[in-house]
Amino acid sequence: MQNVYFTITGLNYRYGSDFLKKGMKVKLKKEPDNKYDREAIQVKLDGLDVIGYVANSTKTVMGESMSAGRIYDMFGKKGKGKVILVTPRGVICKLKIKGKGRKKKAAIAVDAVEE
Repeated sequence: MQNVYFTITGLNYRYGSDFLKKGMKVKLKKEPDNKYDREAIQVKLDGLDVIGYVANSTKTVMGESMSAGRIYDMFGKKGKGKVILVTPRGVICKLKIKGKGRKKKAAIAVDAVEE
């Protein structure tokens, strides 16, 4: 299966990104009751709670990473990610997908994006 990447956005509204380092693990939590975005996914870090959101706009998604809408169905209510690149514009993470059914669903979603 191909790797799936996402961008953390909104970091400057909370703690900034200076504390984030390559290899750090983040937790994802869907926020279906978000009044601004039905596909909102919170990004949390142990000890700090919410540090940002998975980008869901063409203006905030960096490079070839996927938007919140694209990864929304790749995990249940909660997911995990790993920081791979920290830039002044945003942070790119790799989505960790576990479970046989979820891997298959994620692979289908990635293949659909490539077509």
